[in-house]
Amino acid sequence: MPDAQRAGLRLGRQVSGKPRRIELAGRPIDYRLQHSRRRTLALRVDQAGLRVAVPLRTPQRIVDAFLADHRDWVIRTLDDWAARPQPQQIALRHGAEFPLLDQACRLEVSTGRGRAQWRVDGEGAPMLALQCISGQSVHRAAMAAIKARALTDFETRVKTQAARLGRVPPPVRLTSARTRWGSCSERAIRLHWRLIHLPADLIDYVVAHEVAHLVHMNHSPAFWAVVESIYPGAQGARRRLRACGPSLPELIEASPG
Repeated sequence: MPDAQRAGLRLGRQVSGKPRRIELAGRPIDYRLQHSRRRTLALRVDQAGLRVAVPLRTPQRIVDAFLADHRDWVIRTLDDWAARPQPQQIALRHGAEFPLLDQACRLEVSTGRGRAQWRVDGEGAPMLALQCISGQSVHRAAMAAIKARALTDFETRVKTQAARLGRVPPPVRLTSARTRWGSCSERAIRLHWRLIHLPADLIDYVVAHEVAHLVHMNHSPAFWAVVESIYPGAQGARRRLRACGPSLPELIEASPG
């Protein structure tokens, strides 16, 4: 497996392509134009907006005509996406709750020596007890603790899944990539830290996907057979991930005061 090779599971939120604007039914529409070695023109709308994929050297007039022919679908689909609930923004302050392995985890902040401890309350719910030095950013300290917890969790899952294939996994790294849940190369398996918000079985699916790339650095039928061998029901998990991924919360810094 050459070092230059890398494969992975996409988030479904790509922003590549050249920005363009067109007026459809009297309404300005922004989109991104992607040229590739394809044979047909295609439209896609998701949380990143409208994308138009076209063959190489396709004239702009052909793109404009294609969009005009599909203007009703474009406008309706963009409006449907705009009406969807936006991801919740959670300000990381004392008493805030954020999802940890699909459970509500409470953040408790106190002044102390700058330590973070993961605990369980009397009802079995997870807690993050954060001691911050005076003047220390709660958001920065909490994010460091959450990412450290994610890395430890992911390393265990990768080791378990790789052992099922008789493989020694490369080091696990965290990523904040905008377009991928994870990727795999000879040098590292990279997993998006926000996966720690999801149910454990969906994290296991993403891990299985990346570990399977240790066998096949592609998405061939043989690759999917390997995924299914260590994670039965992978296609169902893939659909669930696509559905719930865009709704994951954003952990933001609390406003002063």
